[in-house]
Amino acid sequence: MKKALIINAHQEYPFAKGELNKEIAKRIGNYLKSIGYEIKTTTMKDEWNTDEEVDKHTWADVVVLQSPTNWMGFPWIFKKYMDEVYTAGMFGKMSQNDGRTAEKPKKNYGAGGLMQDTKYMLSLTFNAPEESFNDKNEFLFAGKSVDDLYFAQHMNFKFFGMQPLPTFACFDVMKNPNIENDFKRLESHLEINFKE
Repeated sequence: MKKALIINAHQEYPFAKGELNKEIAKRIGNYLKSIGYEIKTTTMKDEWNTDEEVDKHTWADVVVLQSPTNWMGFPWIFKKYMDEVYTAGMFGKMSQNDGRTAEKPKKNYGAGGLMQDTKYMLSLTFNAPEESFNDKNEFLFAGKSVDDLYFAQHMNFKFFGMQPLPTFACFDVMKNPNIENDFKRLESHLEINFKE
């Protein structure tokens, strides 16, 4: 049986309670269960234990990170999670230090990952419309993609040797939501990327 860790990184605010991120994480979990995955979950608003979270990462065949985009990145509460969990995993569980050796201290930084058989998927929600990305004429992102914006997170997972699945994103979720279509796109995305 394959195993998946689903992390809901949402930080609650009075104007954003996290219902959409919670629902997407739930649908991802239900879909993966339906094709035979065992599921473990972590939600930022609940208490979590650093060592247990490291063990969840090393247990999983795939890690799905569900998150809103807050100020061009993850909510601060997930950054705290990364700082604690990923640092704890650096010394023999998720990676062997940073990959460099005493013989070659300037080479192979970031190549010490021990999780080469683990995949990951980012699933993101945005207030920004989809048209804001991949268009050099658009003001803010100036032709950059969603994955360009999340380059640092991709590098965090690559540091541990993890392999990416295509990113899923919902756009304009606050001002012009099209949630039912987002759910249909999510189902299709999962069917394509989690084929047996």
